[in-house]
Amino acid sequence: VAFQLPYSPEQYLAVERLATERSEYVAGETFAMAGATRRHNLVSGNVFSELRSALRGGPCEVYQSEMKVLIPEADASVYPDVVVACGELEFLNDREDVLLNPSVIVEVLSPSTEAYDRGAKAGYYHTLESLNDHLLVSQEEARVTHYRRGPEGWIRRDYTGLDDVIQLSEPGLQLTLAAAYEGVTLDASD
Repeated sequence: VAFQLPYSPEQYLAVERLATERSEYVAGETFAMAGATRRHNLVSGNVFSELRSALRGGPCEVYQSEMKVLIPEADASVYPDVVVACGELEFLNDREDVLLNPSVIVEVLSPSTEAYDRGAKAGYYHTLESLNDHLLVSQEEARVTHYRRGPEGWIRRDYTGLDDVIQLSEPGLQLTLAAAYEGVTLDASD
């Protein structure tokens, strides 16, 4: 199926659902996603596993890297590395492949996308009314930036010690840096 740029969100989804490689959509354009490194996969897998274990049996679901999130304010559809959705789940349609109401979003930073993840993409995420926590996790060093929605806006806190514990907004949900980086060889300068 051939479409002219700019793509509509509907055209993007039609093409994306048939594609063999993932791409993200922002304002009519698509951007191919590069494959992840071993370290990136280990970190995102650790975070997914830790959050999934903590939420087992509760009202939340955790998805890893294949769940699209729609960001209407930014005219964007993206793939976070890990997503938590709590309460009544909302999807774009019956396919349940585009989430509308994430509670927690985690991005594992890559050198090629870090500026975008910390800048424009973070801004997109912060327009989501359902989002309470946004984590940016380094794969190079033990460093997690946690944005938490507060009454006056987003509050940023950086964690750098493997003993650090990040308390998320969902009751009982926390992430330790030791768990996030389990089995991961960090750069020697750490």
